[in-house]
Amino acid sequence: MTNDSPVSVRRDGDLAWVTIDNPPVNATSTAVRAGLERAVAEVQGARVAILTCAGKTFVAGGDMSEFDAPPVEPHLPDVVQQIEDSEVPFVAVMQGNVLGGGFEIAMGCAWRIAARGTRFGLPEVNVGLIPGAGGTQRAPRLIGMAAAIDMAAGGQMLDADALQALGGLDQVVDGDLEEAAHAFVADLPQRPEKVSERVAAPLSAGELEAKRAAVLKRARGQASPGLNIEALQWAYETFAIGQPRERARHLELRKSAESRALRHAFFAEREVARPKATEGTAPRDISRVAVVGGGLMGAGIATASLSGGLEVVLIERDAQAASEARDRVSGLIDGAVKRGKLTADKAAEQMARFTATADYGKAAGVDLAVEAVFEDLEVKRAVFRQLADAVSEEAILGTNTSYIDPQEIFAGIANPSRCLGLHFFSPAHVMKLLEIVPLPDTSAEVLATGFAFGKRLRKVSVLAGICDGFIGNRMLAEYRRVAEYMLADGALPQDVDAAARAIGFPMGPFELQDLTGLQIAWANRKRQAARRDPAQRYVTISDQLCEMGRLGQRSGKGWYDYAEGDRRPQPSADVEQVILGYAQAQGIARKTLDQDEIATRILSVLANEGARIVEEGIAESDAAVDMVQIHGYAFPRWRGGPMQAARETGWTVVAETMRKLEAESPGSWVLSQRAATAG
Repeated sequence: MTNDSPVSVRRDGDLAWVTIDNPPVNATSTAVRAGLERAVAEVQGARVAILTCAGKTFVAGGDMSEFDAPPVEPHLPDVVQQIEDSEVPFVAVMQGNVLGGGFEIAMGCAWRIAARGTRFGLPEVNVGLIPGAGGTQRAPRLIGMAAAIDMAAGGQMLDADALQALGGLDQVVDGDLEEAAHAFVADLPQRPEKVSERVAAPLSAGELEAKRAAVLKRARGQASPGLNIEALQWAYETFAIGQPRERARHLELRKSAESRALRHAFFAEREVARPKATEGTAPRDISRVAVVGGGLMGAGIATASLSGGLEVVLIERDAQAASEARDRVSGLIDGAVKRGKLTADKAAEQMARFTATADYGKAAGVDLAVEAVFEDLEVKRAVFRQLADAVSEEAILGTNTSYIDPQEIFAGIANPSRCLGLHFFSPAHVMKLLEIVPLPDTSAEVLATGFAFGKRLRKVSVLAGICDGFIGNRMLAEYRRVAEYMLADGALPQDVDAAARAIGFPMGPFELQDLTGLQIAWANRKRQAARRDPAQRYVTISDQLCEMGRLGQRSGKGWYDYAEGDRRPQPSADVEQVILGYAQAQGIARKTLDQDEIATRILSVLANEGARIVEEGIAESDAAVDMVQIHGYAFPRWRGGPMQAARETGWTVVAETMRKLEAESPGSWVLSQRAATAG
């Protein structure tokens, strides 16, 4: 074994210890595969080989940096087969995460033991793939078809206890893993039948179809979940037939647009977590946080902060509001317990770190204070005046504004270097996106602390510059604008929403407005009216609906009609009459817009505006735009975000579509430099 190999072999009497040491996650790189192949030869003559990994985790997947290049020998399926066929049986001794190729290697071993709490998965579906080293062929044989579908097609993780209950582990270890391995191999049971030679018990047709329907519903257009189910069915053939088919499909999918998009999203999440402006800067420690405002947003921020291990003081306007806010946070935590996301003991511990009060003085000593009150400049300014009196001049101040320039909010606050925007998305305890908006005076240390705070809350934090709506809501405004233009020009709400769902959004723009309430966007349009470009086309259909009291689901009517107690949207004859009446009054000759045309317009407008945002420096990169859209606006991850989608279809399509839109609505669209030079 060469000294620089990430795989080493150590002999201990009649035992051979094989150790993978390839930080940070022991991925199955070319060097690891080559090392394992050599190890299989080197352990010959031992009674048993014990396969372990250095560090905190077993093999946690493949090296995705290799996926864009042709595969290099030795190939993982061949290495796994060599382990399974070895005359010296292997015991996989596992901890941390055992994912993808790691689980495939483990299934090639004769026995498997793991520390309690170890997690297992076949997450290739999350990057648009099926397993490529026998995962879909061995998993049904080892743990049954139903569990294999959940893992490979649904991306479900199983802990060690659950995997053992399914027959996938021989032992779950509470104490020292190495000692347990010694004890296990001291009196080995008879070598079991190879997993690849076992028979997979079939699901009934009804069970299979129920599983398939559930998976495809969650997939929302992503192809790889269904392809995983198809590949899993090959396990009913012999392994010699199914495994080569799996490998061929895996390599084929590596070249697919879906896999490229999902891999882009994977790397983009890591890219945006390290903005250039924070390079070389250490964040402050944060342990105590104040949140001002106990409505849905403030309660969500408080809950997320408690989940992140922080002490939280929530401040409301009076004692009654504070009591209601406490109940709101308690209800969110209780809901997590009921859903099995949190233990009762952990919930009690979180509530012990929580205080709701009407006294700003209770914020004394906090490291960070976040304002989450109504989107009104003067209300927000008043909050920060009171906070500035209560907290130290070094305490970081964050505003959760969605649109307002943070510079205006913080005007006159001492030590402006501590101020920044922290734009959470509702519900804040669930939504992963956090837009972090520095002011010109914000220090690098404060900005780095904002990103550390977001990481602690398990958010995907994205640096955003100052403009109306920052990254996400600025793009949302353009999305809504093109949608309303299409209403005026020939579509109906249900047509646009169906096209959005076909793109992969969970719901369309009009369904979403009905869910959140039309009054929010209406108030924002009124706020922007004075500075709206008079040359830009302005469609008043939404304003008319608001004036009619059609404000969404809560009012029982919006873009759609709703039966009492039923949230399913029904097309509205009244709304159609408003749309047709508007078009007639404007002299518009409506034309048919099919689903593909509607979808192309939506995607092109999002990509064009995203490019403008990057060109203006509001976002650092296309990756930042894509992460905002995926994590804040439910853009389908399998498309990678609007910028990745535009790369796949070609910017000439965006350019052609934007020129068509400009011709239909002169003076209403600004082409990005990228679109302007593409066609």
